Amino acid sequence: MRRMFALAVFLLVAAIGIGAMAQVTITIYADDTRTPLLRQVGADYTDATGVLIEVIEFPNSELRSQYITATQAQEGPDIVVGANDWVGELVANGLIEAMDIGARSGDFSSAALQAFSIGEALYALPYAVENIALIYDKDVVPVPPRTWDELLAIARSLYDPDTPMYGLVFENTSANFYQFFPMLSAAGGYIFGFDEDGEYDPCDVGVGNEGAIFGANLYKSMIDEGLIPIGVNGDTEQALIEGRNAAMFITGPWRLVNFQNADINYGITRIPAITGPDGAYNIPKVFAGYQGFFLSSFSENKTIAVDFLLNYIATPATMTALEEIGNRPTVFLPAVPSSPADLLAFGDQGAFSVPMPSIPEMASVWQEGGNAIDLINAGTAPSEAFGQAQQLILSAVGCP
Repeated sequence: MRRMFALAVFLLVAAIGIGAMAQVTITIYADDTRTPLLRQVGADYTDATGVLIEVIEFPNSELRSQYITATQAQEGPDIVVGANDWVGELVANGLIEAMDIGARSGDFSSAALQAFSIGEALYALPYAVENIALIYDKDVVPVPPRTWDELLAIARSLYDPDTPMYGLVFENTSANFYQFFPMLSAAGGYIFGFDEDGEYDPCDVGVGNEGAIFGANLYKSMIDEGLIPIGVNGDTEQALIEGRNAAMFITGPWRLVNFQNADINYGITRIPAITGPDGAYNIPKVFAGYQGFFLSSFSENKTIAVDFLLNYIATPATMTALEEIGNRPTVFLPAVPSSPADLLAFGDQGAFSVPMPSIPEMASVWQEGGNAIDLINAGTAPSEAFGQAQQLILSAVGCP
């Protein structure tokens, strides 16, 4: 099959002109994790077709901004690797192209395809999903808590400010609303509601509703007891893992390497159920973030770029390799049976997830939701912090 597609691409390039063959290049923007593999796969494509694959590496935190800056000048790559919450902004600004993958759509989970779609149009080739869950030290917590009350009891028994030792840790600065969301969602908080057509309604915001405030108050009570440290960012979390200063972490698969390097006997399970204001137990919902390959609207070689994606990226070998290097479960169905047990365990929590909204209005949620976390950490009442966040989000998106 690859030979047939390679021949088709070779003939396409040849049709451009013999003198132009060596000049046909597909450029990809990627981060340091994915760049080496993409260069390796790209070399195979070059050997088969003569088309050069150039992979330009950027820090993950800069990928979107670098791509936007380049494409706004109608330059930049043919392909960029990114997250599904980019879709709304990039489509609104005309910076990515919808792609038709035809019958190959059956190779991907429907949730992943939906996460990268607006209406019927698909704007990326998906490859992975990620979500947070509870990772615990089996030597300290042999049986993980199933309810938040059980978690609190464990946290109280382990808390030692002198060591220090905590029962639970998660990132909780203004940059970490992603990790904070389960505190809001368990009792009924949400980001955006939906209109009658099933599309996000940016004027229906739920970060300041009763359920969200209930969860934020639960978080505040843990701070007041000293049960969780505040101001935890990625570097702090890594240090606490490696120093064995906490028994449980709400975090994602990207942290598995830190547990492994620290030789921790860890387990992965769902975030414990929280009893809401109605007395019912609710499993906290987490964000499901999807990773994929976007096609630039300004690519001069879209057909070739899509051929590379469908026939060299969307293969069991490449998708399995991407899963291994990124520690993120694949959404490529032919590769799922070989997924590691750790990643399948994250999928158990992922069954209680919601996609990160991909509409442009999400930018104000990240900002104002994050600011609310900092306000609570500094002593502001949760009702005030997230009530204010709700009003600022509505104002930012032009809603009353």
